[in-house]
Amino acid sequence: MSEVSVSVANDPGRKRPLEAVPTPEGEELASNPDVPRHVAIIMDGNHRWAKTRHLPGAAGHRAGARRVRPVAQACADLGVRCLTLFAFSTENWGRPRREVSLLMDLMRNVLRNDIDELNEREVQLRIIGDRSRFDADLQALMTDAETRTAHNERMQLNIAANFGGRWDITEAARALARDVKAGRLDPEDVDERTFGGYLSLGDLAPPDLCIRTGGDHRISNFLLWDLAYTELYFTDAFWPDFDETSLSSALSLFLERQRRFGQR
Repeated sequence: MSEVSVSVANDPGRKRPLEAVPTPEGEELASNPDVPRHVAIIMDGNHRWAKTRHLPGAAGHRAGARRVRPVAQACADLGVRCLTLFAFSTENWGRPRREVSLLMDLMRNVLRNDIDELNEREVQLRIIGDRSRFDADLQALMTDAETRTAHNERMQLNIAANFGGRWDITEAARALARDVKAGRLDPEDVDERTFGGYLSLGDLAPPDLCIRTGGDHRISNFLLWDLAYTELYFTDAFWPDFDETSLSSALSLFLERQRRFGQR
């Protein structure tokens, strides 16, 4: 494992390495207190990365796909319990057809070639988003990957594909309304916790840290409900350039922040 260091809280000039979290047999993996439990990443800048190198856009997307594995590995080694990656939004269908086709093929390649390694590293995979628009073979690959990794407990990796925060909230509202109509839920019992349970990540703690690469300072219809009190980190680095050192910088800033959740 490559060494990743973060600044010690209240002393950003002092660096020390973060060690991988041990997993003794029979004991539940404990989160490293120096890292967030749940990290979300908006992986942006593939096309601009290619443009700055006078390469076709496809080269940027391929480079971005290769960046997923080392970043996910670094998060798992550091004790992050959940990693959610924004891979393809509901709005991305509006891109040129050739680009969309390439992104679908890259998704197929990841699901075919990386599942064995996810199992070896005890990572559980979940795909969140509306799968109905994907081709049948891609939907089958998603289901198979989830089934094969369902028993893993070291880290959960969520891939948001054809996902949008507004879509997620709308779907949750529909599901909740159906349960109310069927008499399974009393409207008076609906509160934030109840509603949140209907969302795609409803059974998980919300992200502690959301990283966006590529220089833009917005969340682009990502996890609108879940990011209510998430710490946001924006970097000019394009996603293909985001490496373990970049991750260290994000974690350093996270450690320096005081999370008050509206309190003093």
